Amino acid sequence: MIHVGFLKNSFIFLSILPFFPFLLVYFIHYWRKQNKKASLKLAMDVTTLFLIISVSALFNLTFDSKFGFYLILLLLLIAIGLIGSAQTRIKGRIDIQKMAKVIWRMSFILMGFSYLIFTLIGLFKYIIITMS
Repeated sequence: MIHVGFLKNSFIFLSILPFFPFLLVYFIHYWRKQNKKASLKLAMDVTTLFLIISVSALFNLTFDSKFGFYLILLLLLIAIGLIGSAQTRIKGRIDIQKMAKVIWRMSFILMGFSYLIFTLIGLFKYIIITMS
């Protein structure tokens, strides 16, 4: 039986370094299915959760805040509203599954970019504080 502490520590590790779950899922799925496109999509989908957690923590550290996760949640809800509204105007109905995929994949791109930016800001902040 898997120990709860192991699962917790694994989740924390994968959240701190979100490129590990991306690579892990991509290569395992590609090894089993031999489909690069499907492997990439699955790796993006799995990694988005870890990126959201990681970016919210980096935001909190960078701005000395506790609002990071709620800000990301708010932005996701706004995106859902905007895309849902656009779907209603264009098609006359909302396709929830398609909307969820679009939001989740956009989140991967935005969170990946944010992860890099906040990591660089944190690194520079650490260097400046250490050198002072």
